[in-house]
Amino acid sequence: MTGFDRARWLALLLPFGLLVGAYVSQYIGGLYPCEMCWWQRWPHFAALPLALGAFVLPGEGKRRLFTALAALAILTSGLIGGYHAGVEYGWWEGITTCSSTVTAESGKDVLDAILDAPLIRCDIAPWTLFGISLAGFNFLISTFGALAIFALLRKGGKA
Repeated sequence: MTGFDRARWLALLLPFGLLVGAYVSQYIGGLYPCEMCWWQRWPHFAALPLALGAFVLPGEGKRRLFTALAALAILTSGLIGGYHAGVEYGWWEGITTCSSTVTAESGKDVLDAILDAPLIRCDIAPWTLFGISLAGFNFLISTFGALAIFALLRKGGKA
């Protein structure tokens, strides 16, 4: 397997794995995402079709371009994660609004849903491991993963 092949696989599997982890923590772990958590997911959503394009498009140049674009999207998510982690650690101020998970169908249900919905703050980490929040882990994994993809692309190897 060439460095380019490794780069393509990493560009595909990294955002897929991080999104799976985000949804597992949300739906199984009960860690609802705040607004800034969603900001981190969008670039991973963009990276997936770009990485898939690196497998199906004709021509090595296009495949390399789409791998690099996927890596750029992954890096973007990592940088947003770094910003979010800084907000959680109190290094700087983030957004001042909070998000909620309100869903309901009728007027009475809407009011009950609003009153019962958890308020999700962006400046408080709901979970940490070794003092690192999920946003911090996204920063580390996405940033270093994207740099690894760029390094593998630079290293070369034919597709």
